[in-house]
Amino acid sequence: MKSTPLPSSRTGSQVRASVLREILQRRDGQMTRQLLLHPGKHGLGMTHESLAADTTTTMVCGYCSTGCGLRIHLRDGEAVGLTPETNYPVNMGMACPKGWEALRVLESPDRATTPLIRRADGELHPATWEESLTRFTHEFKKIQQAYGNESVAVLSTGQIATEEMALLGALTKFGMGIKHLDSNTRQCMATAATAYKQSFGFDAPPYTYDDFEQSDCIVFIGANPCIAHPIMWERLLRNPNHPEVIVLDPRRTETAMAATQHLPLKPKSDLVLLYAITSEIISQGYVDYSFVQQHTNHFDELVRHVAHFTPESVAETSGISPDVIRHVAKTIGSARAASLWWTMGINQSYEGTRAAQAIINIALITGNIGRPGTGANSITGQCNAMGSRLWGNATNLFGHHQFESEDDRRKIADLFGIEPARIPTEPSWPYDRIIEGIRSGEVRGLWVIATNPSHSWIDHQETRELLGKLDFLVVQDMYTSTETARQAHMVLPAAGWGEKEGTLINSERRYSVLKRLRRAPGQALADFQIFRAIAEYWGLGEMFSSWDSPEAVFRIMQQASRGQFCDITGIDGYGQLDRCGGIQWPWSEADAQAASGCDPQQQRRLFSDGYFPTSNGRANLMVDSPTRVPEPACADYPFVLLTGRGTVSQWHTQTRTSKSAVLNKLYPSEAYIEIHPQDAMDLGIQHNEHVLVQSRRGSMTARACLTPTVSRGQVFLPMHYDTVNRLTLSHFDPHSRQPSYKDCAVRVERATRTHSRSK
Repeated sequence: MKSTPLPSSRTGSQVRASVLREILQRRDGQMTRQLLLHPGKHGLGMTHESLAADTTTTMVCGYCSTGCGLRIHLRDGEAVGLTPETNYPVNMGMACPKGWEALRVLESPDRATTPLIRRADGELHPATWEESLTRFTHEFKKIQQAYGNESVAVLSTGQIATEEMALLGALTKFGMGIKHLDSNTRQCMATAATAYKQSFGFDAPPYTYDDFEQSDCIVFIGANPCIAHPIMWERLLRNPNHPEVIVLDPRRTETAMAATQHLPLKPKSDLVLLYAITSEIISQGYVDYSFVQQHTNHFDELVRHVAHFTPESVAETSGISPDVIRHVAKTIGSARAASLWWTMGINQSYEGTRAAQAIINIALITGNIGRPGTGANSITGQCNAMGSRLWGNATNLFGHHQFESEDDRRKIADLFGIEPARIPTEPSWPYDRIIEGIRSGEVRGLWVIATNPSHSWIDHQETRELLGKLDFLVVQDMYTSTETARQAHMVLPAAGWGEKEGTLINSERRYSVLKRLRRAPGQALADFQIFRAIAEYWGLGEMFSSWDSPEAVFRIMQQASRGQFCDITGIDGYGQLDRCGGIQWPWSEADAQAASGCDPQQQRRLFSDGYFPTSNGRANLMVDSPTRVPEPACADYPFVLLTGRGTVSQWHTQTRTSKSAVLNKLYPSEAYIEIHPQDAMDLGIQHNEHVLVQSRRGSMTARACLTPTVSRGQVFLPMHYDTVNRLTLSHFDPHSRQPSYKDCAVRVERATRTHSRSK
């Protein structure tokens, strides 16, 4: 599907105004064109006009990467309530508190309802879309003309629809000349994506959620699904095999409490401990040599490398005894089907890529890949981080092609009807380099979409100061109250989940449908429509004339995926996705033909044939030398700070979840810090009193929570509070450029009355 080449004539104000009127009319007109009624597996497609006054439809949740199905209850065609979808293949009638409250958080007085522009008085004032789009185009073009195209950058998200990501990436990279576009997926999934690319040849999580129920040995490394991904934990509880559950985590998390084996390793000793487990698997004879010889590269190098990491040699570094290490290796090696799962405890680490690949190595050498109940399985963070990774046009060219490949650039250029020269020959700068570019003056304009770096980015005090130096900062968001929106020169009001259409891709590679079931407030538009309007005002209307709806873009994505490992050419549009409860990629035309008209099986895993999309069809076993902790505890800062999910009821920077009174009741409103009772006693700290937490970068106050779930010399802060990233150290994995949020040195002391009031 080709678009018309970029002309030079569609720049007149009348044309722009006409297109804007069309977009606004579409916003106020018919909502979701095809809804599904119950009963039936997922229902029968019906048009909006034929819906009864009271009925239901199913759509995917928009919070985490689990991708649950929610049954939306409609009255006169608009959503009025929801319940978990009992037939959905992901959650099977279950939902976490965030899912139950998904509609309620849309109803908030701080919703962005009209464009805002910062005027001469320094305040944000309401503006029209016409003025805002004109100003947007003028300011960014002015910066590019003065300082070059790369002086404007974009920070996007893993929380908008896949089709919106695709349109944004194409608009900026191929039309606006913006080379540097990264997303907040860099904060959660860059490590896993990099590890998979290097090991498997493609960013390919191999599993399906059914593997939780098929394993007889389940290993969680730096993951707490009981809190972070509760529906996945519910799937594990359905496992009839009474599996051995092993948890590697410094804290005695809720998941660790339920495990059969908990290894409370020292912070950031994951890599050496995993190498020791690998060494023991080899020495105890649990290697699947047939699989290794046929389907992997570099096994001899792996053997030589891990031989240096005996249980005795890593015991002190990891804090785990040699006997425990040997027992874990035996448990994994002797299992019929072992699955290994990781999330942010591994990803958000300065050596996370190699630690993730150490997990992959264990799965590969034991043959625990491609079979039910197996896999080296990264649990994604955001609802559409996978969409960002495949279609965001940041680290990968559109559809997981490569910017560096001339053939790939030509393929995408032909699809778009543009010259290959319009496509950059290398990926974007990563997130941290874009931030550094603001400091150096290389980046003068920034467009931030559905993310909140003034809260979420590492060492955010510095980030806030740098954002204040920009010539022009545009924030496109649902809410005007985010820390980043409050710094913006312009705020563009965006629709949220349930107010627009498209697809999301979950952790198990499942494309599922978003539906527009209520009107966005005020003048807010779907991100898709904002991008279309910007294309028109920038002078790119003809270039994107065929991108007139999310489903039209989905068809373009299908064509771009043809022949790729993530091929989705066999999906028969949104209707089939809806009917099936989502479809996992890949599903090619050849797959569809082989299925003889039947829908895809719901639980499909990758690599069952032993083929990996590398240069020789074999997976790569990757190793590296461990590195020292960048900021160890010391006399002045004697505690190692850990951060992570604090509750199932809150999400990231609380931009949405804080709008729900129900969710807020399930979580302390005031920041708290977990500290071991003996450490607290030594410091004269009582339970629930205010303490001052300081790092070399900043300080915050919190209430002390005395608990033995953290080890001595360690403290834990939930990441949701807006003061936590005052403390974190700005250091990164060298391969993925993902921030290492989980380790820095702090001190804790009783807070004075002044400190406790100034929190």
